Amino acid sequence: MLSIRYRPLAVMIGALFTLPAASALAAPPEEGMRLYGGIGWAYDDNLLRIPDNARPFQGKRGDSYRTAEAGVVYNKRISRQRIAAVAKVSKVKFDHFDQLDYDGRDLSATWNWEIGNKLEGKAEASYAQVLAPYTDFFSNERNLRQQRRQFFDAGYKMHPSWKLRAGVARDKFTYELQAQRFNNRTEKAAEVELIYQPKSGSSVGLVARRVEGDYPFRRPNRINPLLTDDFTQDELKARVNWLATGSTTLQALVGYVRREQPSFGEGKTSGVNGRVTALYQPRGKVTYSASVWREFAPIESTIVSYTLNKGAMLGATWAATGKIKVDASAIYEKRDYAARREFLGSNDLSDAIRSANLRATWQVKRKIQVQAGYSHQARSGSAVLGTSRFDANVVQVSANVLF
Repeated sequence: MLSIRYRPLAVMIGALFTLPAASALAAPPEEGMRLYGGIGWAYDDNLLRIPDNARPFQGKRGDSYRTAEAGVVYNKRISRQRIAAVAKVSKVKFDHFDQLDYDGRDLSATWNWEIGNKLEGKAEASYAQVLAPYTDFFSNERNLRQQRRQFFDAGYKMHPSWKLRAGVARDKFTYELQAQRFNNRTEKAAEVELIYQPKSGSSVGLVARRVEGDYPFRRPNRINPLLTDDFTQDELKARVNWLATGSTTLQALVGYVRREQPSFGEGKTSGVNGRVTALYQPRGKVTYSASVWREFAPIESTIVSYTLNKGAMLGATWAATGKIKVDASAIYEKRDYAARREFLGSNDLSDAIRSANLRATWQVKRKIQVQAGYSHQARSGSAVLGTSRFDANVVQVSANVLF
């Protein structure tokens, strides 16, 4: 089984709830501490993403699940400093596949800091425990994923139009299942950026970034068992935020990436990496967004060395009334794989994932929110890679409140 970049189990499991304060219909975050609670129900007709040609576990593909969340939300401005924190716990229970039941954790704290008129930045720490997705992992065992993140950056305003920014980040991922522990890893990143921002409000920057990955466990079935999947990735990109008109914004992060990972063969790959997003916000009730990307993403496998992901997204938001909005999006991504060595079929390695999402949000009161949504996901599959075709549909309803 390939270990391909993970995607959400279902769009709704990790996002059953959004805090009312984060909604486009809600007011800016209030000062002080508030309690948060939420409940939700969802049905997924292919919960474990079973391929069409595979026998489902226990003769069943679909399942429903219930979620309950509770937590504390804190926002406070102290002079020029802004502090925000969220602490949430959740309990997810499945009706049939009850071996997947789990307790979720979501802790985060952010400090937006300023010193004088020229120095500012952000410090951030977070911890999350969720059920890992099954999009490319064939199993009916529970596999919790824990992610710990620390981030710090600082920007210095050298001139009214010029800014120098530097940042560091550390992400650590650990997996519950013994069969998935070779995906445990720590990634450390450091970057520096020179930004030019004229009076128009647009900006352009040059970003240099290095990422170092550490995998403590060897991958099974390795030709050379002494090699790990440790890697070093260097990036040089241009970041653009162009306010083209009063209603149109164009954002881009495009550049060159080189990755060295001596697990197999030559162990070096490089290429263009980028994403471009357009936002259109006319005066009416509908806003639009569109993105295209070409992202270079090496993976660890005995037969492929990396993927070149080419995708596009279209989205729209309709503010039907002052309290109701509807979000819709459609995404297509083709994943092309490059073989580490030649074999029969190695010149035709690719699959594609399509998804569509529809969600309605009703802001019942300023602090009470109700949502209903539908999500569809499909993978084309590749016989050579063993990633067969599947379809999945999810419906969900949820409600949350801030006290």
